Amino acid sequence: MPGVMKTAMRTAVIAWLITAVYYFYQYMLRSAPGVMMPQLSEAFGLTAMGVASMAGLFYYGYSPFSLVAGVALDRLGPRKVVPIGAAAVGIGALMFATGNNELAGIGRLLQGAGGVFALVGAVYIATSNFPASRAATLIGATQMFGMAGGSAGQFLVGPAIGAGMPWHRFWMVMGVIGLVICVLLFVLLPAREQTAPVQDKDNWLKSAGHALAVVFRNPQSILCGMIAGLLFIPTTIFDMIWGVRYLQEAQGFDYATAVLRSASVPLGWIIGCPLLGAISDRMGRRKPVIVSAALVLLLCLAWILYGPADVLPPYTLGLVAGIASGAAMIPYTVIKEVNPPHLGGTATGVINFLNFTFSALLGPVSGWILAAIGGSAGMFSLEHYQTAFEPLLYGVALAIVLTLLLKETGPAVRPTASIVADIKA
Repeated sequence: MPGVMKTAMRTAVIAWLITAVYYFYQYMLRSAPGVMMPQLSEAFGLTAMGVASMAGLFYYGYSPFSLVAGVALDRLGPRKVVPIGAAAVGIGALMFATGNNELAGIGRLLQGAGGVFALVGAVYIATSNFPASRAATLIGATQMFGMAGGSAGQFLVGPAIGAGMPWHRFWMVMGVIGLVICVLLFVLLPAREQTAPVQDKDNWLKSAGHALAVVFRNPQSILCGMIAGLLFIPTTIFDMIWGVRYLQEAQGFDYATAVLRSASVPLGWIIGCPLLGAISDRMGRRKPVIVSAALVLLLCLAWILYGPADVLPPYTLGLVAGIASGAAMIPYTVIKEVNPPHLGGTATGVINFLNFTFSALLGPVSGWILAAIGGSAGMFSLEHYQTAFEPLLYGVALAIVLTLLLKETGPAVRPTASIVADIKA
């Protein structure tokens, strides 16, 4: 029996690890457009706002397919679902490399639709195969892989593009890598044992709809999604899309320095996600960690927009802001603790949907504001960026208030089982 348990644990670790590597890969593609905006503008014949809107199509695929991914994982298991997502990301990257506006737009949507299976799949594997007392730590470690990819998409890709690497070659190579990851996922992910008779299509859809309804009707689920989304936006919109341009145009840094400073935010996530998750598990509480980190993020964001750029040591603000932003992953643990255990995949899909719906809807707004106040020159001043991104401060402040309304689900306060018992599936 110990040998069987050891083998099962090793299999689970391998499955989680390869899915987390897939998450690293898709996050690298998510952030890469931010370091090649001039090249993409020239290739597609678009303004900076047009390129930002095309890059933002990622979230229009990512957000709705979060719901599909969650329900599919609960019903079919990772092996039948996650490799298909990786194939979609790879094909989407190849389409983006064509330089054709229509194909690139569809490709960006595919990257988002397929990419969502990485996070939802990795979280599903982690929370289904490891002790619940490690949930926040494992989910934080999963996001660590993602943000390592986000950092690589800036820290590694930026210098490569600056050194003359053609932008389309990068996307072609990444497309092939995506297809290779698809094969590895299919080979390494274990098949799930069939524990229930296969339902026909109508019953499957009814079951999926019921699962989504249970999670969406829980007010705590909505709070989790809003808090995560409001804490994510400073990274997904401000840093990953506009960060390099902001540092160049508003703060006067050269391209190489701007790329490195922008990359310090996802680097901070790499530290903050597992660290804050581990602290939360150690304390046995979720809310104090979210509130404390959100306050730090609020101060950092205010300094980035309104404070002097040459007072603090280089990279400090971005790194600390990234570490504090890691608290956005703790609601991913909470939503699983306030919903029935057998709906773990659906719960993760719902919070991912709510989270990145913020990015999908609000991402273009910043570009529109900049275009409206900056005119047609295409260059923006510090005041323009302050006007466009000041609402992010209010969003983080709102996340703090909403956290106060969240139920404390940490093991030190109330066992998960007793919380779930209150919910009727």
